[in-house]
Amino acid sequence: MLHLKTRLWLSLMLVHCFPPFILALPPHQSEEPQKGPAGTARNEYVTSATCSSCHEDLLKQFARNPHQVLEIQPKKGWQERSCESCHGPGQAHVEAGDGSQIVAFNNLSPKETNSNCLKCHARAETQAGSGTSLHGRSQLACTQCHRIHEVKQVVHLLTDKPDPLCLSCHREAQAAFNKPYRHRLQEGAIHCVDCHEQHGGLQAHQTKVSFGNEATCVKCHTDKRGPFAFEHPPMRLEGCMGCHEPHGSVNPKMLVRHEQRFLCLECHSAAPELLASQPPSFHDLRSARFQNCTTCHLRVHGSNVNQFLLH
Repeated sequence: MLHLKTRLWLSLMLVHCFPPFILALPPHQSEEPQKGPAGTARNEYVTSATCSSCHEDLLKQFARNPHQVLEIQPKKGWQERSCESCHGPGQAHVEAGDGSQIVAFNNLSPKETNSNCLKCHARAETQAGSGTSLHGRSQLACTQCHRIHEVKQVVHLLTDKPDPLCLSCHREAQAAFNKPYRHRLQEGAIHCVDCHEQHGGLQAHQTKVSFGNEATCVKCHTDKRGPFAFEHPPMRLEGCMGCHEPHGSVNPKMLVRHEQRFLCLECHSAAPELLASQPPSFHDLRSARFQNCTTCHLRVHGSNVNQFLLH
């Protein structure tokens, strides 16, 4: 009885609150599609089969694409609509018949392009910090490195091989890799993405981390890793690049100074009783035996047995 009274009360409120002409609309008007802002019918999905009637060559290429999983796996939510997962609903595009009314990535800004891609890829760990990274602040679009339909590297959908693709923008690094002392990038012993996070990252220069948030260098140079009982402070304060050029150098061992002693003296020059050119200095810098620091101080990166890094 109470339920019946509630329904009667709601009916009376509806009559008093809304004009009578709204309630008297013909039944068929409620079944019309929703109108867009310009009064056009709502854009609907038309399936990939409809797209293939004009774009057959692109559909054949897409069959070998990792994104093909959208087309064949129902759990992704885009089965038989993989084209429209990126390009948007295609009904208006089909009806227009002139190439308009569709999301065309060539006409989008980098921000719009990236927003479209990140609808799916934002959850990837490699995208951490992408918005504030060097690539993000430079407004680099995903489509400048990746292609969906015309690709040269199917695995990552790259427009070129990874290293030439990076060096096409990073010319200063390309020049460094042509110096006499360098990492062997040209020989294929190392790649840009071995050290750098290509999409973002939270470190300076978008470098990767290794072994519990340590510098990426120790992934290969494991003997320099530590922790050491007696540390060389620059290893902790400045890191490897305090003494070394990361890509290539004109100096032996990729150092930032031509002679090793001058590199050491940048820090170890405030103790005249140890380093000077006259007595009572322990190290007479006029003598050749004291001009190569690592003749005695072998463990310049750190030692577990000697506080002076002698061995």
